Amino acid sequence: MTDLELRALQAPLKDRYRAEPESALATLVVRGRLDRERLACEMETGRGAVTKAGLHPMAGGDGTFACSADMLLEALVGCAGVTLCAVATAMNIPFSAGTIVAEGDLDFRGTLGVNRDVPVGFLAIRLVVELATEASDETLAKLGSLGERYCVVARSLAVPVEMTCRRAR
Repeated sequence: MTDLELRALQAPLKDRYRAEPESALATLVVRGRLDRERLACEMETGRGAVTKAGLHPMAGGDGTFACSADMLLEALVGCAGVTLCAVATAMNIPFSAGTIVAEGDLDFRGTLGVNRDVPVGFLAIRLVVELATEASDETLAKLGSLGERYCVVARSLAVPVEMTCRRAR
């Protein structure tokens, strides 16, 4: 896709969202069914895909199910990858190939409650993108900055999540 094709694709959406801001709001929903016996959660997205998440082996799982921390990194790679492709296209930055890798450091003492001073969750996440391109370092830095700014998952990681528990209806 070229930058002109991308702009043509997105222009009517941007125009609509400017004129009718409420039309830009969407609530994405993923439903999960808890499996207490297997300490797992089976999730179904609005697109019909089903994934079952369970404990990471370092937290007592047997590796049968996807680890939610891995899934978070996968979501980050997917979102950042799509975002970077779109931004590179809009900036007319050609590249013949690219890879993106997310690495996250976890200390399972926090998750397992072994040490209350150890945070629960990732201590650090690194995202590295390599592009086969002739673009300048300055251009790549701008691409990285814009990719970080517009990546929904990366931006969402900075926002606290509110969890509510209630009786089933």
